[in-house]
Amino acid sequence: MKRKIVVAISVILPCHTAFAAPYQPGNDAQILERLPAASRFENQELRQLRKQMAAGPARTELAVDLAERYIARGKADADPRYYGYAEGLLKSWQQIQEPPPKVLLLSALIKQHRHDFGGALQDLDSLLRRQPENAQGWLTRAIILLVQARYAEALQSCAPLIDLDDALLAGTCLAQVNSLIGHAQKSYDFLQEALADQSAANAEQRQWTLTVLADIAARLGKILDAEKHFSEAIGIEHPNIYLFGAYADFLLDQHQPEKVLALLQDKSRIDALFLRIALAKQQLAASDLDQVTEELEARFAASRMRGENLHQGDEARFTLHLLNKPGEALRLAEANWQAQREPKDARILLAAAVAAHAAEAAKPVLDLLSATGMEHPQLRQLAAQIRQMQR
Repeated sequence: MKRKIVVAISVILPCHTAFAAPYQPGNDAQILERLPAASRFENQELRQLRKQMAAGPARTELAVDLAERYIARGKADADPRYYGYAEGLLKSWQQIQEPPPKVLLLSALIKQHRHDFGGALQDLDSLLRRQPENAQGWLTRAIILLVQARYAEALQSCAPLIDLDDALLAGTCLAQVNSLIGHAQKSYDFLQEALADQSAANAEQRQWTLTVLADIAARLGKILDAEKHFSEAIGIEHPNIYLFGAYADFLLDQHQPEKVLALLQDKSRIDALFLRIALAKQQLAASDLDQVTEELEARFAASRMRGENLHQGDEARFTLHLLNKPGEALRLAEANWQAQREPKDARILLAAAVAAHAAEAAKPVLDLLSATGMEHPQLRQLAAQIRQMQR
């Protein structure tokens, strides 16, 4: 399998180098955020670990173990509190000159969650200088660079995974990046073969690979294949928030709002997924759309009041499609683009530029499409509209 990945690199890509102050609420009744019931997370294992920490708070291994579990919980349930808990546990080790490698990795994951990508990359570089065999470090670095559309650098972070005895991990990483730089079909074919060859891969790895396959298939117009991959991925235990969002977006593009509502029926607590619910209700012209829109607007306002700016892409999408304010949506989309440059970020920037009749604002995305040859029908359609405006 390792040989196949090495050969696939040359086939898919001949050359890798082608390219605030705390907010004070006005009154006690003001809602800042709706959080899940604490009892849901107060399981016996976490309680036991916390008790052990209280008895020996200077134990690095115990603190790291608990912090890792907090981060996993925060990621799974989109609950920012758990990243804060993890950061509190690691704070004393983060301040020393050479933190333990595991502390550096967890610190990078916390910074990644908060979109401090520069800080996360610094932690990862420090980690990988000391542990060049750390697969999670290389993968996390690749994902951050991918989010920033730094594709050549992302590939360089995927490449070391080939020699770290996880063929499907390396193959998925390489295929995901290569699919965005003009090699979508070759990446899709390769990744399908890689997944078939690794039938014993663990559930989490299979789920990620299937999600990447679904995304590539959708961008290639392979709608039935994308649906099949998404359905298989969502059927694996513990599907993550990213997968739910990606699948919902696919269904919205296919004008299947009923399926979106069924998929997300118990996920309305999470703002990003509640946005997809609202967009599905808009497609259905649901009677409660105004109420849902008001609640979502209040959630975004509360996020801003907390000094957070982690959801500007989603807020831009909400502002454009549900509030019909293209100028404000464009401002949010441009601010979001400074940090995140995934296809979905490119899409909302182009859509807002079209709606606001601001063709010049679309230039960063047009430049990216020109430089990469990215296959993406929605982006290409919006880019054509921008060019038509410029004539």
